[in-house]
Amino acid sequence: MMPTQEFEAALRAKIDGKTKPLGALGRIETLAAQIARAQHSLAPRMESCRLILFAADHGIAAEGVSAYPPEVTRQMVLNFLAGGAAANVFARQAGMPVTVVDCGVAGPPITDARLVARRIGPGTANARHSPAMTHAGRDAALAAGRELAREGDFDALCLGEMGIGNTSAAALLAAKLTGQPVAGFIGRGTGVDAAGLARKQAVLEAAAARTAPRLAPAEALAEYGGFEIAAMAGAMLGAADARRLVLVDGFIAGAAALMALALEPGLRGNLVFAHRSAEHGHAALLAALGAEPLLDLGLRLGEGSGALLAWPLLRAAAAMLNEMASFESAAVSGPA
Repeated sequence: MMPTQEFEAALRAKIDGKTKPLGALGRIETLAAQIARAQHSLAPRMESCRLILFAADHGIAAEGVSAYPPEVTRQMVLNFLAGGAAANVFARQAGMPVTVVDCGVAGPPITDARLVARRIGPGTANARHSPAMTHAGRDAALAAGRELAREGDFDALCLGEMGIGNTSAAALLAAKLTGQPVAGFIGRGTGVDAAGLARKQAVLEAAAARTAPRLAPAEALAEYGGFEIAAMAGAMLGAADARRLVLVDGFIAGAAALMALALEPGLRGNLVFAHRSAEHGHAALLAALGAEPLLDLGLRLGEGSGALLAWPLLRAAAAMLNEMASFESAAVSGPA
């Protein structure tokens, strides 16, 4: 629902009427207004958030584009389930539930009652040589994310990912959605050395050369995406359906956001860009998105870690709007 002029006027008056100089709370005021618009309420609720972690493998990892072997995806899924990853630690600090989703981890299905199974297949194909996924697989991944984001009673979502090779998929997606050369989106990912970075660049240049410089969104996702990236994009769409905000994490989540916005531009008001990643391509991706993130902590982990750290800012912004006194209610004199 688009905010009406009356709603906008009332929202501006409520923020400006708080006991502070005009604009003194800076981006917290902007964030409060975004939350109010997303929920179409002058008294929005921002009390509960959930982390959904999507995991999948990538065929392009066979080209040696990562410092870690593909089996680390499965090992990290087990680590998430055991509560041992950074994302688990940050989520516990926030009192936030964590949902781990297998969208396509290589090997046999993981049998664990704590895992949500939305497997499309045992990883994507190698995008250097062929499309990463079929159109049916792409659509299934988008639908899985959309469905999961609508579930439960939460005001916001943090979305995280795990998948060896997924900075390569994100770089290729960003290039094909923007029409920019893939080189500008390539970084060290899991920490490849200089030789590894050169190899990664050569692989991604070859993969990008298979198709036109710019592709339609759905085609780009099938050609170069990952099941977990597609599911994150779907989750952003589903969250908007439910009037929820999404804290967009770093480079890979940013590529998912670029995809989701290409599919549904009206989603923009539901996305809060959490942090600026140290991953090389993230600056170019944020520029393409026209986004200014809330935090800049030098993170490059993924898992939704930066989104989790930004969650308290959303709570504070909503609390300011709902609980901070106005000049009138506090009997404080306004500006002369």
